[in-house]
Amino acid sequence: MPNSTQQSHVNINKDASNNDINNVQASSHRTDMQAASTKQDSTNIALLNWLGCLFFGFIPPLIIMLVKKDDAYVQTQAKEALNWSITFVIGYIGLWIVAMILGFILAFIFAPLAMIPMLALVLFGFSHLVFCVMGAIKCSSGKDFRVPFNIRLIK
Repeated sequence: MPNSTQQSHVNINKDASNNDINNVQASSHRTDMQAASTKQDSTNIALLNWLGCLFFGFIPPLIIMLVKKDDAYVQTQAKEALNWSITFVIGYIGLWIVAMILGFILAFIFAPLAMIPMLALVLFGFSHLVFCVMGAIKCSSGKDFRVPFNIRLIK
């Protein structure tokens, strides 16, 4: 016949092991929530990075790249947006020079032809809008976005 002290000792050990399991589960749940919160913060900052690039050029990606050095996802998206801003400015200046020269030459041949190089400038500006919006959409879902024809000066 088992005595009552042995039985209560077994019940206490079962309760203690259940509490340990519950503590481990709660701890892992908190860690998962913290990771999800950190991931959500990263995606939000990357989203703001691309929207800032759309409206303010290279300044928001540069600031985010310098401030958020501890987050690899934000760093890669800030570098990509900064590289796109630099590529866009270089391309826009080069295209503007070519459009002015070509437009001046075409104006002597037939005046309406001078508008063709200006159309190229407008389409290139539209590509900035498209790539920044695509970057914002991809980053809002937590995926990496790389601009297809980007000069990657900052690695």
